[in-house]
Amino acid sequence: MALRHAVLAALLDEELSGYQLAKAFDLGVANFWQAAPQQLYAELPKLERAGLVTGRKVVQEGRPDKRVYEVTDLGLAELERFAATTGKPSLIRDDLMVKVQAADHVDADVLTARLAERIAFAQARIELFDGLLRRMRGDATEEEYLRHGARIGPYLTCLRGLAFERGNREWYERTAEVLRARQAARG
Repeated sequence: MALRHAVLAALLDEELSGYQLAKAFDLGVANFWQAAPQQLYAELPKLERAGLVTGRKVVQEGRPDKRVYEVTDLGLAELERFAATTGKPSLIRDDLMVKVQAADHVDADVLTARLAERIAFAQARIELFDGLLRRMRGDATEEEYLRHGARIGPYLTCLRGLAFERGNREWYERTAEVLRARQAARG
Protein backbone atom coordinates (compact mmCIF):
# COMPACT_ATOMS: atom_id res chain seq x y z
CA MET A 1 0.00 0.00 0.00
CA ALA A 2 1.20 3.48 -0.80
CA LEU A 3 0.61 6.57 1.30
CA ARG A 4 -1.60 7.84 -1.51
CA HIS A 5 -4.23 5.20 -0.82
CA ALA A 6 -4.32 5.96 2.90
CA VAL A 7 -4.72 9.69 2.13
CA LEU A 8 -7.48 9.03 -0.39
CA ALA A 9 -9.29 6.85 2.17
CA ALA A 10 -8.97 9.59 4.80
CA LEU A 11 -10.51 12.15 2.42
CA LEU A 12 -13.60 10.10 1.56
CA ASP A 13 -15.98 11.71 4.04
CA GLU A 14 -15.26 15.40 3.57
CA GLU A 15 -12.86 17.89 2.10
CA LEU A 16 -9.98 18.64 4.43
CA SER A 17 -6.99 20.93 4.63
CA GLY A 18 -3.55 19.42 5.19
CA TYR A 19 -3.78 20.28 8.88
CA GLN A 20 -7.25 18.73 9.20
CA LEU A 21 -6.04 15.67 7.29
CA ALA A 22 -3.16 15.23 9.74
CA LYS A 23 -5.62 15.42 12.66
CA ALA A 24 -8.06 13.00 11.00
CA PHE A 25 -5.16 10.70 10.17
CA ASP A 26 -4.11 10.64 13.82
CA LEU A 27 -7.58 9.61 14.95
CA GLY A 28 -8.42 7.08 12.28
CA VAL A 29 -6.01 6.04 9.59
CA ALA A 30 -3.01 6.01 11.93
CA ASN A 31 -4.62 2.93 13.43
CA PHE A 32 -3.27 1.03 10.41
CA TRP A 33 -0.95 3.41 8.52
CA GLN A 34 1.68 5.72 9.99
CA ALA A 35 2.67 9.00 8.35
CA ALA A 36 4.16 12.23 9.65
CA PRO A 37 2.21 15.44 8.95
CA GLN A 38 5.00 16.56 6.58
CA GLN A 39 4.50 13.42 4.51
CA LEU A 40 0.78 14.12 4.28
CA TYR A 41 1.34 17.77 3.29
CA ALA A 42 3.76 16.64 0.56
CA GLU A 43 1.39 13.94 -0.72
CA LEU A 44 -1.60 16.24 -1.30
CA PRO A 45 -0.06 18.25 -4.20
CA LYS A 46 1.10 14.98 -5.79
CA LEU A 47 -2.43 13.61 -5.62
CA GLU A 48 -3.77 16.84 -7.06
CA ARG A 49 -1.30 16.76 -9.98
CA ALA A 50 -2.33 13.15 -10.64
CA GLY A 51 -6.01 14.21 -10.70
CA LEU A 52 -6.89 11.98 -7.74
CA VAL A 53 -7.98 14.92 -5.58
CA THR A 54 -9.02 18.47 -6.28
CA GLY A 55 -7.99 21.36 -4.11
CA ARG A 56 -9.49 24.76 -3.62
CA LYS A 57 -8.34 27.84 -1.75
CA VAL A 58 -10.38 28.94 1.27
CA VAL A 59 -9.94 32.56 2.32
CA GLN A 60 -9.97 33.02 6.10
CA GLU A 61 -10.26 36.26 8.00
CA GLY A 62 -7.49 36.89 10.51
CA ARG A 63 -5.68 33.70 9.52
CA PRO A 64 -3.72 32.58 6.49
CA ASP A 65 -5.73 31.14 3.61
CA LYS A 66 -5.91 27.37 3.47
CA ARG A 67 -6.29 24.81 0.73
CA VAL A 68 -8.85 22.03 1.14
CA TYR A 69 -8.92 18.79 -0.83
CA GLU A 70 -11.50 16.22 -1.83
CA VAL A 71 -11.35 12.94 -3.72
CA THR A 72 -12.22 13.02 -7.42
CA ASP A 73 -13.90 10.31 -9.48
CA LEU A 74 -10.42 9.33 -10.67
CA GLY A 75 -9.36 9.05 -7.01
CA LEU A 76 -12.34 6.81 -6.27
CA ALA A 77 -11.41 4.68 -9.27
CA GLU A 78 -7.86 4.42 -7.90
CA LEU A 79 -9.24 3.23 -4.56
CA GLU A 80 -11.40 0.69 -6.42
CA ARG A 81 -8.33 -0.55 -8.30
CA PHE A 82 -6.34 -0.69 -5.07
CA ALA A 83 -9.14 -2.57 -3.24
CA ALA A 84 -9.10 -5.22 -5.99
CA THR A 85 -5.38 -5.96 -5.58
CA THR A 86 -4.07 -8.69 -3.33
CA GLY A 87 -2.47 -7.17 -0.24
CA LYS A 88 0.52 -8.35 1.72
CA PRO A 89 -0.19 -9.72 5.21
CA SER A 90 1.12 -7.65 8.09
CA LEU A 91 4.20 -8.85 9.93
CA ILE A 92 5.31 -7.94 13.42
CA ARG A 93 8.34 -5.69 13.49
CA ASP A 94 8.70 -4.52 17.07
CA ASP A 95 11.83 -3.78 19.09
CA LEU A 96 10.10 -4.98 22.26
CA MET A 97 9.84 -8.46 20.75
CA VAL A 98 13.62 -8.52 20.28
CA LYS A 99 14.05 -7.49 23.93
CA VAL A 100 11.69 -10.24 25.10
CA GLN A 101 13.49 -12.74 22.86
CA ALA A 102 16.61 -11.92 24.91
CA ALA A 103 14.72 -12.18 28.24
CA ASP A 104 16.99 -14.93 29.57
CA HIS A 105 20.04 -12.68 29.21
CA VAL A 106 18.83 -9.18 30.14
CA ASP A 107 17.69 -7.54 33.36
CA ALA A 108 14.10 -8.70 34.00
CA ASP A 109 13.28 -5.52 35.98
CA VAL A 110 14.23 -3.36 33.01
CA LEU A 111 12.22 -5.57 30.66
CA THR A 112 9.12 -5.52 32.87
CA ALA A 113 9.42 -1.71 33.03
CA ARG A 114 9.35 -1.62 29.21
CA LEU A 115 6.31 -3.91 29.28
CA ALA A 116 4.59 -1.61 31.80
CA GLU A 117 5.13 1.31 29.39
CA ARG A 118 3.53 -0.68 26.60
CA ILE A 119 0.62 -1.70 28.85
CA ALA A 120 -0.05 1.99 29.55
CA PHE A 121 0.22 2.87 25.84
CA ALA A 122 -2.14 0.05 24.85
CA GLN A 123 -4.63 1.10 27.53
CA ALA A 124 -4.62 4.70 26.26
CA ARG A 125 -5.23 3.47 22.71
CA ILE A 126 -8.04 1.19 23.92
CA GLU A 127 -9.72 4.18 25.56
CA LEU A 128 -9.23 6.25 22.38
CA PHE A 129 -10.79 3.55 20.18
CA ASP A 130 -13.66 3.02 22.63
CA GLY A 131 -14.41 6.75 22.51
CA LEU A 132 -14.21 6.92 18.71
CA LEU A 133 -16.52 3.94 18.35
CA ARG A 134 -19.07 5.44 20.76
CA ARG A 135 -18.97 8.76 18.86
CA MET A 136 -19.46 7.06 15.49
CA ARG A 137 -22.27 4.90 16.82
CA GLY A 138 -24.15 7.65 18.60
CA ASP A 139 -27.29 6.25 20.23
CA ALA A 140 -27.24 3.06 18.15
CA THR A 141 -26.14 -0.27 19.57
CA GLU A 142 -23.10 -1.82 17.95
CA GLU A 143 -25.24 -4.38 16.11
CA GLU A 144 -27.56 -1.64 14.81
CA TYR A 145 -24.61 0.40 13.63
CA LEU A 146 -22.94 -2.58 11.97
CA ARG A 147 -26.16 -3.29 10.04
CA HIS A 148 -27.24 0.26 9.20
CA GLY A 149 -24.45 2.74 10.06
CA ALA A 150 -23.66 5.47 7.55
CA ARG A 151 -19.92 4.78 7.18
CA ILE A 152 -18.98 1.26 8.13
CA GLY A 153 -15.34 1.30 6.91
CA PRO A 154 -13.95 3.63 9.61
CA TYR A 155 -15.97 1.78 12.24
CA LEU A 156 -14.59 -1.61 11.20
CA THR A 157 -10.99 -0.36 11.12
CA CYS A 158 -11.52 1.15 14.57
CA LEU A 159 -12.82 -2.22 15.81
CA ARG A 160 -9.65 -3.83 14.44
CA GLY A 161 -7.50 -1.25 16.20
CA LEU A 162 -9.36 -1.93 19.45
CA ALA A 163 -8.89 -5.70 19.13
CA PHE A 164 -5.21 -5.20 18.24
CA GLU A 165 -4.54 -3.06 21.31
CA ARG A 166 -6.51 -5.38 23.60
CA GLY A 167 -4.46 -8.31 22.30
CA ASN A 168 -1.25 -6.35 22.79
CA ARG A 169 -2.20 -5.38 26.35
CA GLU A 170 -3.07 -8.98 27.20
CA TRP A 171 0.27 -10.23 25.85
CA TYR A 172 2.27 -7.50 27.62
CA GLU A 173 0.53 -8.24 30.93
CA ARG A 174 1.02 -12.00 30.60
CA THR A 175 4.67 -11.61 29.60
CA ALA A 176 5.39 -9.28 32.53
CA GLU A 177 3.63 -11.72 34.87
CA VAL A 178 5.76 -14.63 33.61
CA LEU A 179 8.98 -12.64 33.95
CA ARG A 180 8.13 -11.52 37.50
CA ALA A 181 7.19 -15.07 38.53
CA ARG A 182 10.42 -16.49 37.12
CA GLN A 183 12.45 -13.80 38.86
CA ALA A 184 10.68 -14.47 42.17
CA ALA A 185 11.31 -18.22 41.83
CA ARG A 186 15.04 -17.56 41.45
CA GLY A 187 14.92 -15.64 44.72
